[in-house]
Amino acid sequence: MPSKPTLWITRKLSDNTMARARRDYEVIDNPDDRTFSTGEIVEMSAKVDAVLPCHSELFNADVAARLSDRVKIIANHSVGVDHCDLPALGARGIVVTNTPDVLSDATAEIVSLLRLGAARGGAEGDSRVRSGGWRDWSPSFMVGQQVTGKRFGVIGMGRVGRVAAMRAQGFGMEIHYHNRRPVEDFPNAVYHASVEDLIAHSDVLSLHCPATPENRGMINAERLALMPDGAILVNTARGALVDDAALSAALKLGRPGAAGLDVSNNAPAVDPGYGGLPNVFLLPHIGSATFETRDAMGFRALDNLDAFFSGSEPRDRLV
Repeated sequence: MPSKPTLWITRKLSDNTMARARRDYEVIDNPDDRTFSTGEIVEMSAKVDAVLPCHSELFNADVAARLSDRVKIIANHSVGVDHCDLPALGARGIVVTNTPDVLSDATAEIVSLLRLGAARGGAEGDSRVRSGGWRDWSPSFMVGQQVTGKRFGVIGMGRVGRVAAMRAQGFGMEIHYHNRRPVEDFPNAVYHASVEDLIAHSDVLSLHCPATPENRGMINAERLALMPDGAILVNTARGALVDDAALSAALKLGRPGAAGLDVSNNAPAVDPGYGGLPNVFLLPHIGSATFETRDAMGFRALDNLDAFFSGSEPRDRLV
């Protein structure tokens, strides 16, 4: 029996995170950075005391029921835990943690990139230049939208939603939001009691809520039809919040006018409906992908593991 707990790190994390983990744990790593099947996750669970996974590893009710009794804690390298069935894991006595707080700035930066990229045709412009399709300049060439002074709507004023709203204020945007309850730190923001009312008053609508069963597919055809002419949808939260077929159909009609998406259903596959649309700006789920944030996320996960194995309560315990 090793003197250190055995930790399975399911994906390739930052060098600093891996160095610290190897110092304090017997680490089983994944140098090929591949995705594991549910069967492989169950099989590996018999060999480890703890798992440090990402959102790419699925711990649904079936997996939770089949995990080895040896696993005591799952310390997620993510804020969102929709890949984990928390009640099922809790029923097995497995502690689950996440990494809040540390990725708000990085994700809010991507919100700004998507907002501007969608508003100004970033994907189309890049494609034209790279392919040699840019032949001439004209006052009518690639005219986009200006976001300065427009209404920035936020669904979910949590950590990331707040920072995204602060960045939007830097563009002189008027903040509108929907939340379970009004927040106190944005006194000049306009609170909307319903999602529908917020959508109708948002020139840019930014999603910052979890993909709970109640929220899945919340951006559907009916709600998209409420968006003002030329409005922009931005999603850095979870792809499951959006009905892709409804959004691609609405984009073809120009309502909304554009979308900026960092997340999608069935990633890394992207709904084929977006493929030929020039008014969609797509990114490969890089909201938190900065060197600083990757270190911070890894260290936060390790902090939770250190607390657990020292007999203390993990800071970010969910169950």
